Amino acid sequence: MTRLLLSTFFLLITCGFATKAAAETEYLVVSGGPAVREFEDLRKPGEQHDRWWGNFIRTARVRMQEIHQTAPAGTRITWLVYRDAYVRRAASEHQPLMQNVESVTKAYPYINLVWFRSTDELIRYINHGGAAGRSGLKISGFEYFGHSNKYSFMFDYSSDVYATSTAWLHENDLRKISRWAFSGKAYCQSWGCHTAESFSKAWKRATGTKMVGAQGKTDYSDMHLRNWHVGLSSGARWVR
Repeated sequence: MTRLLLSTFFLLITCGFATKAAAETEYLVVSGGPAVREFEDLRKPGEQHDRWWGNFIRTARVRMQEIHQTAPAGTRITWLVYRDAYVRRAASEHQPLMQNVESVTKAYPYINLVWFRSTDELIRYINHGGAAGRSGLKISGFEYFGHSNKYSFMFDYSSDVYATSTAWLHENDLRKISRWAFSGKAYCQSWGCHTAESFSKAWKRATGTKMVGAQGKTDYSDMHLRNWHVGLSSGARWVR
């Protein structure tokens, strides 16, 4: 009887460790960068973007707080931020924006900040993860905050070149992403404009996971009135 009890005890311990290991996943949140003020000042007042530098930082931070509160135990939250756009905006505003971004992880230590400077670096992280690798640590969620059009995430729109982007993730690049990096029930959403009009379909073909996106434009204005959640412009809707 004693031997049976011991066997049952060790079996429960082993199952407990296995369950814990199986629950470990990584949730990725990506923030693109803001335009520089000099370029936006060339636009008409009603057509200007990113009057505030932190549009894609504060919204991502609030979302990561929600994920931390609701995700299963064992979920790691990694925040990938496009570095060069914040370096340029910091220079134009003479503000320590890099330190401001990094201060988020001091206030919320469960957030792992990873700066990236190219599309290849982002794809490499999606496919392979950090030092521990992607093996056994599937992606359970992916969300994007930033500029986009129907075909691309634009990480530096109006940051390096006026009214265009030099760093992007185009739907044609998605074939480089490994679908095996994602868990079967991964939740994916883009908080950028027009994603549902083409990019979401290409994402599903490439990764095997659906991506919630906007048909029409998203709205990052007056977010303090919406508890820092991204809204939709008139006539736009979420496509799930």
